Amino acid sequence: MNAPSSPAARELLDRVAVVTGSSSGMGRAIALELAAAGAHVVVHCHTRVEAARSVADAVRALGRQSIVLAADLANPTHHEQLVADAWDWRERVDIWVNNAGADVLTGEARHWTFSQKLDRLWQVDVLGTIGLTRLAGARMVHQSGSSGEAAIVNVGWDQADQGMGGDSGEMFSAVKGAVMAFTRAAAQSLAPRVRVNCVAPGWVRTAWGEQASAYWQQRAVAESLLERWGEVDDVARAVRFLASPAASFITGATLPVNGGFRRGSS
Repeated sequence: MNAPSSPAARELLDRVAVVTGSSSGMGRAIALELAAAGAHVVVHCHTRVEAARSVADAVRALGRQSIVLAADLANPTHHEQLVADAWDWRERVDIWVNNAGADVLTGEARHWTFSQKLDRLWQVDVLGTIGLTRLAGARMVHQSGSSGEAAIVNVGWDQADQGMGGDSGEMFSAVKGAVMAFTRAAAQSLAPRVRVNCVAPGWVRTAWGEQASAYWQQRAVAESLLERWGEVDDVARAVRFLASPAASFITGATLPVNGGFRRGSS
């Protein structure tokens, strides 16, 4: 992973950010990118506490403050505790990134049935995003500060709107499509105090991408107009933008981060 973008602008100086699922991969990149922009960061994990502590150390190395909070986002009671603990840390949260997602493509979960995978994705990706957005958004609405300074960023999928065949395509189209639709609705509910947007990554080289077969490696490159895999830093920079004052007139939007999708290439 590349170093975070230059902190010269420091456009998020002293903002407080929460990034769910930030012990590794895309979440880690987002946490470090926001820290490079000047934000203090709550690093969230489920069970990988040591990895999360390593990310928090990396945030501190950038001159920002950080803590680690653990919570199972498949458990609704953990949503309330996570939000409460995040606010207790510095008595406010300015940026909330719902990055956490269930990994059903690698590890033991890859052997689960379709129904088991879909249930886990629905609990974590959809209900987790909805629950945390509603809880965090309700607190953000009543924080001091001018309208639109608080921002929530969710994570969708670039092919959710058009769909993709196969078990994985069916699952992620349904799950990430729900997140993207909810984002548009939440933006209506929380305006004008809180902006709610979504990034929709395409083929990004996460843990699954690192071990994908030759077919998927070739397909990822072929479906990008820029003819390459996306990297986690590409997504992190998009999140930084949507959380920043540069996006102060953007809400209810979904930003594809896919190098431009080449249709009909698969």
